[in-house]
Amino acid sequence: MGKKDLSNDCPVIKVEGETLPEVWEKSVMKCWQGGIAIRTEYDKVGDPPSRDCTMIMEVTHPFKEPRLHRAFPAGLEDLEIYRQEVIFGIHDDWIKPEEGKWEYTYHERLFNYKAEGKSIDQIDYLVRKLSETPYTRRAQAVTWKTWLDPECSDSPCMQRFWLRIFEDRLQLNVHFRSNDAFKAAFMNMFAFTELQKVIAEKISEKIDKKINVGKYLHIADSYHIYGS
Repeated sequence: MGKKDLSNDCPVIKVEGETLPEVWEKSVMKCWQGGIAIRTEYDKVGDPPSRDCTMIMEVTHPFKEPRLHRAFPAGLEDLEIYRQEVIFGIHDDWIKPEEGKWEYTYHERLFNYKAEGKSIDQIDYLVRKLSETPYTRRAQAVTWKTWLDPECSDSPCMQRFWLRIFEDRLQLNVHFRSNDAFKAAFMNMFAFTELQKVIAEKISEKIDKKINVGKYLHIADSYHIYGS
């Protein structure tokens, strides 16, 4: 039996570097050059296919300057609003699916995850767990609601945080089911590393020891550039 032709499979691409803009730029270029052509659920008739791959991005020093990329497709004001949306929940009051408004925000799912009549602050759990056991493998927070999101018109793209402390450095791995490489990924990376910093500061305060921001990993099952 001959070898299976893998040319039509989704490629797995890894890029790495020291800074956010360096790694994001590499990821977009690699996705465009090596991604597979595939259609999406959102295509209109006549739209060209997207470029898609599974992407793993490793940023070794996420707070090393420069933090910003000159070509990210949004303004500084938009980036700051998004940062505050993720960390402070400034748009949580927009969550009103019954009125045709937002289904969720990442802040709401991470800080106020509702299940079985309870409200769970997963970030508080991460701080407590890592303060008690810095090497734990259980320090994760999820966004997906199995009873709600599969039929949701706008279900969360980011699925999971996983964190661990190595010596005095807090590593964050972020897992996406789907990530728009050009229009969304940089803002996601920027905001989530800001939240990584907040968590490191809270742990530092709790254990009275400086915990620094460590490596940032960004894993996307579908990392894509839309054709249209």
